[in-house]
Amino acid sequence: MRLLLDTHLLLWAAASSKRLPREARELMEDDSNDVYYSAASIWEIAIKSSLRRKDFRIDLPQLLAMLPEMGLVELPITAAHAAGVTGLPAIHRDPCDCLLIAQSIAKPPTLLTNDA
Repeated sequence: MRLLLDTHLLLWAAASSKRLPREARELMEDDSNDVYYSAASIWEIAIKSSLRRKDFRIDLPQLLAMLPEMGLVELPITAAHAAGVTGLPAIHRDPCDCLLIAQSIAKPPTLLTNDA
């Protein structure tokens, strides 16, 4: 199975957080699955990091270095992904989430999220 991690799952996995659901952890650790992270998630993390919120402190260079070590593969953003956002229903206002959804439709990895 091909899985695309939502940003919060990516951060929880990188931090070995107990917030990462057991089911997600098992899917990520299954060697038969290909697990991807999106450049959109890195963009979202970079934006939030630049706001210098006390509750959001991420060392982005360190995170980028550890993702391949975790066995994760980068899923670049293509023009087709960006254009795919136009076909989505207006249920999401977060542009990063919209891009992740468009990527999961176009590429087809399954979007793995903890969101409803």
